Amino acid sequence: MTQFEERRMRLAEAMEAGGDWPDRSPWIRDAVAALPRHLFAPDRLWRWDGFRYEPVDRAEDPERWAAEVYAGPSDPAVTQVIGGRASSSLSCQAVVADMLDALMLQEGHRVLELGTGAGWNASLLGWRAGPGRVVSVEVDPGLAAGARGRLAAVGADVDVQVGDGSLGWLAGAPYDRVISTYAVDRVPWEWVAQTRGGGRIVTPWGRLGHVALTVAEGGGSATGWVQGLAMFMPSRGSEAGLGWSEVRGDGPPQDERPVARELLSLRDDAHLLFAVRVILPDVVVIMNAGDGTAVWAHDGVSSWAVLSASGNEGAAIAHQGGPRRLVEELERAWGWWVSEGGPELYDFGMTVEPDQQYVWCRDPVAGSRWPL
Repeated sequence: MTQFEERRMRLAEAMEAGGDWPDRSPWIRDAVAALPRHLFAPDRLWRWDGFRYEPVDRAEDPERWAAEVYAGPSDPAVTQVIGGRASSSLSCQAVVADMLDALMLQEGHRVLELGTGAGWNASLLGWRAGPGRVVSVEVDPGLAAGARGRLAAVGADVDVQVGDGSLGWLAGAPYDRVISTYAVDRVPWEWVAQTRGGGRIVTPWGRLGHVALTVAEGGGSATGWVQGLAMFMPSRGSEAGLGWSEVRGDGPPQDERPVARELLSLRDDAHLLFAVRVILPDVVVIMNAGDGTAVWAHDGVSSWAVLSASGNEGAAIAHQGGPRRLVEELERAWGWWVSEGGPELYDFGMTVEPDQQYVWCRDPVAGSRWPL
């Protein structure tokens, strides 16, 4: 048994143990077995050491390289770093399987993929849809060229184009299925316009979860539910805003106050965290900062907050600075979630129309909604 076969087997078993292989889409497991991840990984990967990304080269350390490719079900393999930030990756296998399941892809479907990256996801799409049925758009010419080579090497008939994914790919429209491998804050209308009525669009939203939208007959809108929770890279060139240290600075807090709610709820409840992301889309919440007893929040501009456990049954002390009172904003969002009975992330959905789009809770017409 080769190092790859052993690692592939362990990863597949971990997926099985975690319930990560979708029951309604058994084809995904077959496709992953036929098109293993290491065939699409470049010879240099990148590993975060806690402070910066360090290279992991296949020629110098093949075991470590293979360990990066076949880590756990929820572990991506970073394939490109630009300016100290990860800009492309082989997505974690569990999320790839979940998104492909949400796509409800069938043989013969015409598919548009936005964000080719290394080409692995495109190969899985092609395995299911069939030869010549997948168009994949990649903004980075170097990544596109590498993906073309890897796809050709495994015999995958996928059309890789260089372009801006936010524009879709009009030349191949209309599509039955559209899938994005990077996160967007607003779904480009071009994706909806290039999808058939009844077609399906799956995309990460807000770097925290992914949604599956069904396009209305006639193409006037698309709507659907949140499907899962995971972190995603943003589209290339999107404005990242300032980081925590830049927003926080080194000055003293402008305000200190107790927080009545238990900090552990905000830190550990994914459904609460998702609701906060919906209600406060411009606020970045960083969990388990430092020794795990604090939560950091900032708006990427000039306002920040630190909620620190006080040791009193999970209660917290808040410090904040900047023109916004982020602690109060977090508490209001938290209060709404509690008053609604703690809706799960699967209770949220999205509607996209030509002149507006919004996230809603429980009901696209009568439920609470937040414009994007």
